[in-house]
Amino acid sequence: MPGNVCMSKDIDQHHIWHPYSVMHSELPIYEVASADGVRLTLADSRELIDGMSSWWCMIHGYNHPQMNAALEQQLKKMAHVMFGGLTHEPAKTLSQQLLDITPEPLEKIFFSDSGSVSVEVAMKMALQYWQARRQPQRQCFITLRGGYHGDTFAAMSVSDPDNGMHGLFQSILPKQIFVDRPRCRFGEPCTDDDIAPLEKALKEEQGIAALIMEPIVQGAGGMWFYSADYLKKVRALCDHYDVLLILDEIATGFGRSGKLFACEHAGISPDIMCIGKALTGGYMTLAATLTTASIASTIDQGKPGVFMHGPTFMASPLACAAASASIDLLLKSDWQSNIHRIEQQLERGLAPCRALDQVEEVRVLGAIGVVEMKRAVNMKSITEAFVEAGVWVRPFGKLVYLMPPYIIGDEDLQTLTNVLVETIKIQK
Repeated sequence: MPGNVCMSKDIDQHHIWHPYSVMHSELPIYEVASADGVRLTLADSRELIDGMSSWWCMIHGYNHPQMNAALEQQLKKMAHVMFGGLTHEPAKTLSQQLLDITPEPLEKIFFSDSGSVSVEVAMKMALQYWQARRQPQRQCFITLRGGYHGDTFAAMSVSDPDNGMHGLFQSILPKQIFVDRPRCRFGEPCTDDDIAPLEKALKEEQGIAALIMEPIVQGAGGMWFYSADYLKKVRALCDHYDVLLILDEIATGFGRSGKLFACEHAGISPDIMCIGKALTGGYMTLAATLTTASIASTIDQGKPGVFMHGPTFMASPLACAAASASIDLLLKSDWQSNIHRIEQQLERGLAPCRALDQVEEVRVLGAIGVVEMKRAVNMKSITEAFVEAGVWVRPFGKLVYLMPPYIIGDEDLQTLTNVLVETIKIQK
């Protein structure tokens, strides 16, 4: 028997890296045997109510019959074909759906494999755009502190440099321009003082290609909800200083914040937009970067005359079929009322946390509920407590949060919030 072969039960512990983890970690890893609706069934037969939507993407839940049928139907035709020089109906159908629901004047679509790559594509679009406009000195990006845009190199360079997850790489990442995130909260007006740091940087800094930011909700960088009025002023400043605006809607797209896309809270449209996660209802990895006809034609007219990117699995037919089915499911439902229902129940269910000494703040927006602790949680003890109580919640740092599937019922959602409150009560 080869020396690197071990028993199946040891494979995970000794050979598989999990996200942001170490080999032989004391953090528990739970094996999932199956999933259905909002429930994960572990290998030991325990069932957990999923409060994470598998990192925010499984909006229709698991094992959905219409999603399954769409994939089965496409699989009988073809699973994959290269997108260079070829096209297919799933990509065309999905593209039309995206054109119908995304803000004008976005009308050109570049498909990629993941959210991080869609950000890389967006940044390359911006750089190549300015090259084509004969302004090659525009090579840096401006962004907000507290943001998160992915784990690939360009995406890391515009994620929070101090409190984010990429401090180790700061010395070798491209140097970008960071301004403080807005303190004006969602639902509040944006004052001149709130927008002043960004306006000052745009006025003084040279060589800016684009401003990149998450609209309304900063996700993994801190789960911060900021004023829609601020975003509206951002759009005006980008227009005034002739800077492209890239909005990262990877976490917020497809209804999570209460609008189909979070930029709709401000009534604005970006020059370039990134989408992913819930795009396929969590069934397949797929992302897209959308831009305007003006930006696309400018890139086409510059050197080398083509946009310089091309993923192997670009516009995978299986993934496109899943995305089309997911969008159909969402739009044919009364998703706005459903998100409002989830929002109200999250607000009621998490409210008791506001009275706890160890809690800094409770924030709710759409189908997002966040409890910010005063200190980082003990990941081992809190994860074990959640699993023992029959729920799957995956905190990070000081943030304990819920992003449940949209199909979750009132009873299961109440169980999630009750368990979260009771578990936080015993955290030291």
